[in-house]
Amino acid sequence: MKGTMKAHVLYEPNVMKFEDIDIPQIKDNEVLVKVRAVGICGSDLSYYYGHSPLGTADGKGPLVIGHEMSGEVVEVGSIPAGLGLFKPGDRVTVNPVMQCNACEACLNGQYNVCSHSAVPGVTANGGFAEYCKVYYTHAHKIPDKVSYADAALTEPLACATYAIKQAEISLGQTVVIFGPGGIGLMMVQLAKSVGAGKVILVGRRDYPLSKGLQAGADCVVNIADKASPYYAADLAAKVKELNDGELAPRCIVPTSNMEALQAALDVTGNRSTIVYFGLPGPADELKINVLEAINRDRIIKFSWLAPGVWDEALKAIATGKVRLGDIVTHQFPLEDTEKGIQFMKTSKEDKVKGLIVID
Repeated sequence: MKGTMKAHVLYEPNVMKFEDIDIPQIKDNEVLVKVRAVGICGSDLSYYYGHSPLGTADGKGPLVIGHEMSGEVVEVGSIPAGLGLFKPGDRVTVNPVMQCNACEACLNGQYNVCSHSAVPGVTANGGFAEYCKVYYTHAHKIPDKVSYADAALTEPLACATYAIKQAEISLGQTVVIFGPGGIGLMMVQLAKSVGAGKVILVGRRDYPLSKGLQAGADCVVNIADKASPYYAADLAAKVKELNDGELAPRCIVPTSNMEALQAALDVTGNRSTIVYFGLPGPADELKINVLEAINRDRIIKFSWLAPGVWDEALKAIATGKVRLGDIVTHQFPLEDTEKGIQFMKTSKEDKVKGLIVID
């Protein structure tokens, strides 16, 4: 498809321009997607404010960011067309981490650690635009009953799904989740859906914690606001109180807050499993008492991206196992993308997840 499109181009930290650029030209193994909805991810905030480098060769723009997207196929490369896999009009969501499928990691099914991945919105132009091209192998058809808005959040939900799998939750177990952001609220629902007996959600503000209760958390704890009805000065003691006198057997930390990452060690007991999911800074370090960890027979895991779980994530949305509507608290049109990014970072208003909706 020839022509130009509207796009938000990030040139350098705090410098984003809404302008006309060329519509991307697809290759034989790609499809062109007319973007309908794009989630504003924490990484987008990091790129915009210069806290993290882009995935380009020099770590800089110009680049169209945005990687949590859904839309409509408008052009199909010769390979997927010949296979009869896609046609114009198909509704799709995009798995943006497009691995090479040739390195040792990929051959072992470890797609999340492929060092040759192409990622729209990180290494190449992404979704804060009218059109985006992707490998046909990373376009997933959206079930009829799933909206574009919900489908755009399949990527963070898939990442949350992989983390839940890493936790290996047994029926009836108590799970502590740190951070009532979008991912944390997804994890609350996923943990309950796989059989968690009690989910304790920990945060610092009552509004997102109240969202956690709506999402199915059994208990919420505010560790920062003494005026909160959910406040607890001693988190470990509170977890014991809520868990029949025992520390938790499972804990997931979908936040980069180092206090939370450290506290996960305090709220978990013997033979417990902790899954670290959030992205702290490159210099941040955990302090672990090794002897104590050995004596407790702890398992400490980390969760990165979403290998092999996209189908599960889509089915979780389609079957209502995970409800995403309450997580999206703010929507913005494409022309207000930069304002939306700034709002999600700096506004004092109650908020959880922002979404760009393109008519």
